[in-house]
Amino acid sequence: MHILFELRYPTKWYTKLLTALLALAFFAVLATMAIAGFLVYRIVKPQRASTEINMASFPGRPEVLTFEVPGGIGTREAWFFPGLRGAPTIILCHGYESSRGELLTLESALQDHQYNVLIFDFAAHGANGGISTLGYREVDEVRAAVDVVAARSDVDPARFGLWGYNLGAYAALREAEGDKRIRALVVDSVYDQPKQMVKVGVERNGLGGFPFMIRAAEISFEYLNYAHREDPPVSRKLITLTGVPTLYIQAVDDPELAETTRQMFLKAPEPREQAIIAHGNFVSLGDEDKRTYENRIVSFFLVRLPAVGHAIK
Repeated sequence: MHILFELRYPTKWYTKLLTALLALAFFAVLATMAIAGFLVYRIVKPQRASTEINMASFPGRPEVLTFEVPGGIGTREAWFFPGLRGAPTIILCHGYESSRGELLTLESALQDHQYNVLIFDFAAHGANGGISTLGYREVDEVRAAVDVVAARSDVDPARFGLWGYNLGAYAALREAEGDKRIRALVVDSVYDQPKQMVKVGVERNGLGGFPFMIRAAEISFEYLNYAHREDPPVSRKLITLTGVPTLYIQAVDDPELAETTRQMFLKAPEPREQAIIAHGNFVSLGDEDKRTYENRIVSFFLVRLPAVGHAIK
């Protein structure tokens, strides 16, 4: 009792010092959690990039599709670019803080080789509101996109390819692990768990060096996504991709995600391929680098998922 009384009403210099240090630590923790909470809000509500494009005048005869994402996530608008009748479909899953409009050159490269191609915006990106879960619920959006295309009469409903970058790569990989319709996969700068993308976001905001800031942000993000607390890392189910050709792309200038992608590649079953590139983020590449990247992606799909038409029943 005397100790508690002394701590509450300090009279000695060392208890006064201890009380001051405890108070300082308490307010430091509060400040860290407050800043981390703000950072997480900024991360899950990214600045949206939306490209206004007149589809009526765009080459490739695009068609606007809409599909509903289960679980109250909402309706999505997609652009479908038809290829050879009965050919497989490639779905492009854009990255964090990007949008479908920034993937049109990659789409054109694939459609030029007779693939059907679909692109859409994730939640909190493009014209869509809401918040990003950095992959937890985005996989439902990818699955709904696959379903709406598979219901068409002019595509092969059992042959799909997926391409994704960071956020899109995680969602694409999770979908491929549970969907036998996915026959080929490209993941660029993928991560094992969404909280790893939170760490990247904190570091990109220049606050990664502050004590406990990253962990505080991860705790805030996990609280927001409590319903997914039992979701395992995607690497635990990589064995389900046995027989599914997968290309893992690492960008040297993005070391955090390059390392997680490398670790994923090492755990992945065959057939697997690895590509190491100097610069990441397809949408920010220069014209020459972008063409080289597009050729690499097209070549992979041409070998692993040939754009040949199958008879449609």
